[in-house]
Amino acid sequence: MKASDLFVRCLEAEGVTRIFGVPGEENADLMLSLTDSSIEFVLCRHEQAAAFMADGYGRLTGKAGVCLATLGPGATNLVTGLADANMDRAPTVAIIGQGSTRRLHKESHQNMDSIDMLRPVSKWAFSVHRGDAVPEMVRKAFKLAEREKPGVTVLELPEDVAREDVNAEPIPVHKTRRAAADHKAVKAAVDAIVGARNPIILSGNGAVRKRAARQLRRLVSKTGIAAINTFMGKGVIPRDDPHCLFTIGLQQRDHANEALDAADVVVAVGYDLVEYAPSHWNRRGHKTIIHIDFDPAEVDEDYDVEIEVVADIADALWQINERINDECGDRLPLFDIASRAALRQAIHDDLHREAGDTTFPMKPQTILNEVREFLGPEDILLSDVGAHKMWVSRYYQCDEANTCLISNGFCSMGFAFPASMGAKFAIPDRRILSICGDAGFLMNVQDIETAVRRKLNVVVLIWLDGEYGLIKWKQQNQFDGRHSDLAFGNPDFEMLARSFGAWGRTLTASCQLGPALEDAFAQEGPALIAVPVDYAENRKLTKRLGELQFAI
Repeated sequence: MKASDLFVRCLEAEGVTRIFGVPGEENADLMLSLTDSSIEFVLCRHEQAAAFMADGYGRLTGKAGVCLATLGPGATNLVTGLADANMDRAPTVAIIGQGSTRRLHKESHQNMDSIDMLRPVSKWAFSVHRGDAVPEMVRKAFKLAEREKPGVTVLELPEDVAREDVNAEPIPVHKTRRAAADHKAVKAAVDAIVGARNPIILSGNGAVRKRAARQLRRLVSKTGIAAINTFMGKGVIPRDDPHCLFTIGLQQRDHANEALDAADVVVAVGYDLVEYAPSHWNRRGHKTIIHIDFDPAEVDEDYDVEIEVVADIADALWQINERINDECGDRLPLFDIASRAALRQAIHDDLHREAGDTTFPMKPQTILNEVREFLGPEDILLSDVGAHKMWVSRYYQCDEANTCLISNGFCSMGFAFPASMGAKFAIPDRRILSICGDAGFLMNVQDIETAVRRKLNVVVLIWLDGEYGLIKWKQQNQFDGRHSDLAFGNPDFEMLARSFGAWGRTLTASCQLGPALEDAFAQEGPALIAVPVDYAENRKLTKRLGELQFAI
């Protein structure tokens, strides 16, 4: 068979069911091989959107999302989406085309070293130099992309290699067990927890795996230790659980930060430093930090880890739970969660203080209270990057892990709308809502057509302010209210949606949001809701957080 046929058979062996992408001339053999396979090709309108779709798909399935582009500008267009997937730990495999190996040594049309360009934003990137190497390289790409911590791998397939005649078979995929935690490390962690005066758990992106979340819920229930989550760790502990102290990450002064300041032992579970720098939550230092993660801790002077439990997170937590049972079974829970009740109530009241507000343009926190009421516990919200992300991160709380996807490692605008399409392909029976700023949404607006063509009922809630709102907010905080010129114009989003054949509505009163969400999710295809937002609340929030009185 041709190497391209073998390549596709290897993808099928990996369980690939769809690929998102924009093909080019150099992908021609691979694309024709795909037409004879069980794999669905989702034709996109921009390679960056294809990478974000694979990112969202990979986060929710745990299996690598796959995207495809041609050489040159096709590969460069993938970069932002792949960098986002890699830093946010989304398993993703990118397949890129390349010209014939006979001309790569010299100046030639669209010839560039795509692999060297993509190495810094991937776990592994390599060009297929021989057709008979395809089985090993495809197997390696998927193994590395899906291995904890997951990320991006890249395979380049030159057009002449794709046409080679080969006699080989795919390498079978075997499930393997991850290494268990070292028993001495587990003992040290348990000893530190049992001997703590005021411990707290910080759960991050790595804790959203189902088995890990289940074991972490056992741990908080068993010990009585409260848990705080990062932006990307939402739902690991349900929002109505008395052990949940909600989200950290907006700025250095907030209720959760004070809880961390008061802690003597911090149990960091699946926490990535890219999510929220330890200098923001470990301001006073002198804490015993227990690091429980798939990988050893990053070296950072503010993340001085005393105990590392490096293993599969779920297994590490299970071992800790079992050892606590054995050693402390007659005096569990170890800590009184009722001591956190006043703090938890203060945060709850803070998050709901604007619920029911009817002013227009709408306040960010009012929008999110209504969205939270509307969406079910299993429905999925995706946040783009901008001022709205800060509000989503603080105010939108979850019942289940992986029901709020935020780009918070690489923090890329343009992520949420295409990633919501990947989410819909991954879990079609869930309601999928993305929240975007008017700037970020227009960065991948072209793929409305993809959603229309594929009849994907993904709903986008676009917050209108006509400015780069997050940059304005940060400049105002830094320069005593002053900011540079950050304003821009917008289209009529209702007409824009209609021009693509989608459903759209621009709100003119706060009472219209609930009915608009109902109508949007009743559509066969995508739906856009544009809502003017009052970002005067940004600086009010900054001021209020600076004046908080803490219930600790």
